[in-house]
Amino acid sequence: MASHKEDYYELLGVARDVSADDLKKAYRKLAVKYHPDKNPGDKTAEERFKQISEAYDVLRDADKRAAYDRFGHAAFAQGGAAGPRGPGGGGFHDPFDVFREVFGGGGGGGGIFEEFFGGGGGGGGPQRGADLRYDLEITLEEAAGGCEKEITFRKLAECEHCSGSGAEPGSKRVRCTTCQGHGQVTTSRGFFTFRQTCPTCGGAGTRVEKPCAKCRGEGRVQQDAKVKVRIPAGVDTGTRLRSSGNGEAGTLEGGPGDLYIVLHVAAHEVFERQGDDLFCEIPIKFTLATLGGTIEVPTLTGKASLKIPTATQSGTTFRLKGRGLPSLRGGHTGDELIRVHVEVPTSLTADQKKKLEDFAIACGDADEPVSRSFLEKAKKFFG
Repeated sequence: MASHKEDYYELLGVARDVSADDLKKAYRKLAVKYHPDKNPGDKTAEERFKQISEAYDVLRDADKRAAYDRFGHAAFAQGGAAGPRGPGGGGFHDPFDVFREVFGGGGGGGGIFEEFFGGGGGGGGPQRGADLRYDLEITLEEAAGGCEKEITFRKLAECEHCSGSGAEPGSKRVRCTTCQGHGQVTTSRGFFTFRQTCPTCGGAGTRVEKPCAKCRGEGRVQQDAKVKVRIPAGVDTGTRLRSSGNGEAGTLEGGPGDLYIVLHVAAHEVFERQGDDLFCEIPIKFTLATLGGTIEVPTLTGKASLKIPTATQSGTTFRLKGRGLPSLRGGHTGDELIRVHVEVPTSLTADQKKKLEDFAIACGDADEPVSRSFLEKAKKFFG
């Protein structure tokens, strides 16, 4: 160790009243950063790794920590106040043993230990195929009534030539001689023993005698696939449908993944969707709004009649029950909401204008062009 020893708390970057959990978190972070296998050939990093391991080894032990807080490094010096090997004669552990204890690694790695340094199980047995996503646009009418679509996409499919085995017909899979069928190879580096995926068989433990000429031993090939998708009534943008088993093929007899179809309902030229309800705006003539009458309005299933009462105001909303979209969960159908806007004529003949002026005089609009009820509310603004 260096002649001048740095304070253990400062080494780990923690306060002197640090909790056991926070102390462990600080050590884990620094141990990964300075571990020799992460910094091959870096003597400075290796020395730092030893220092932080020693610091943590002392501070994690209640007796050693108390002695250190009282006497500092002298507590563990030969002939120091706490004895030559620390309180209770415990001494310091090997830094790599400390690391293994904290990260849960056994003699051959394992757990978090392997996660950081590249070990791990073979993972090369049967592997399920990947799931796929397909984005599909449909019309509002198709969303309302449901439909069936055929989609085409590319995916890794099982090789027909070798039936997914990766072996040329007549050939077979044999035990990998590199890993002796275990799917892993073991290597040693100093204090550590690592288990790693076999580079020859990719962790399968077997290899093909003669790779398939079509898929080159992969067992899968890229090809176009067609799938018919039944779209239920009431779907909306973001609805996700699953087509089981239509994802990519697995390997070594692993099952196929699934295909997920994500729906997007295209904008409509007349209707706007609001949940299971439909909304549309319709302009009407001011004579109809004044006198009342009946008009035909569009719905997703055809036209319908709508009665406009006498003296209908602009912005009035009418409801057509059951003319919206069915609920995807069933048992309910939305409505169609129709908001009317009264159109004011923009071009009048002299005769039409004269008749309107006479009408305004006859009903008092010429003298009171603004509603009396509004004037009552706003009279304070007029002085």
